[in-house]
Amino acid sequence: MNFTLAFLITLGAGLSTGIGSAIGLLAKKTNTKFLSVALGFSAGVMIYVSMIELFPIAKNALTAYYGLKLGSWITVAAFFAGMFFIGLIDKIIPDKENPHEIQKVESLQCEVCLPQNNKNKLMRTGVLTALAIGIHNFPEGLATFFSASQELRLALPVAIAIAIHNIPEGIAVSVPVFYATGNRKKAFVYSFLSGLSEPLGAIIGYFILMPFLNEQVYGLVFGFVAGIMVFISLDELLPSAREYGEHHLSIYGLLAGMAVMAVSLLLFI
Repeated sequence: MNFTLAFLITLGAGLSTGIGSAIGLLAKKTNTKFLSVALGFSAGVMIYVSMIELFPIAKNALTAYYGLKLGSWITVAAFFAGMFFIGLIDKIIPDKENPHEIQKVESLQCEVCLPQNNKNKLMRTGVLTALAIGIHNFPEGLATFFSASQELRLALPVAIAIAIHNIPEGIAVSVPVFYATGNRKKAFVYSFLSGLSEPLGAIIGYFILMPFLNEQVYGLVFGFVAGIMVFISLDELLPSAREYGEHHLSIYGLLAGMAVMAVSLLLFI
């Protein structure tokens, strides 16, 4: 495992919330068509790599250890355990602070104009959203890290997909904090720091699992990670992509993401 490279890739993906922050602070209107295609693209990459690469890796490792029948059952169990885990996190985060509820720059700015919104309420919204993103991105950091650590050819597409889907999260944090404080620097810092939970998740996950790492644990982790990534794609990325733009744009993005992932994997055979 190349720990340093995998960590740097995870760090870069997590800190892309800073890109969303810059968009939120500088843009007057969200480029919905771009975000629709980009989020669909991310979903395509994550679904393809999960089902074509990570799930088979997990199954091969676990069937080699437990035998074909039991290993196959354990692989499926790990996959759905990953889905259940990220779904549970999504469930306990209130909709208002949920980082994957659709957020547009103009709608957030409009909320600021409403008379019942005061600075304390806006600041609370920004801080709670940053905290929610931190909690939600923790397992995503684990997913990115272990995907990157398995094979270099998986690293870049997965990291780009995670980075793209972190952009709206940066918007959701920076806009309320800016309008509460009038301080662009503080708004950017809050948004930027919220992305640190991804590399933190990678570090904690690695050091917890490091004493136990073997083919069996790798199989369980990759089955679990595949489930996380498929759930994120189906429950969060695709619905958001459709809400940001036209239905067909999100599907075109999805197909493009799958195609790019397929070609990139074929190039490194």
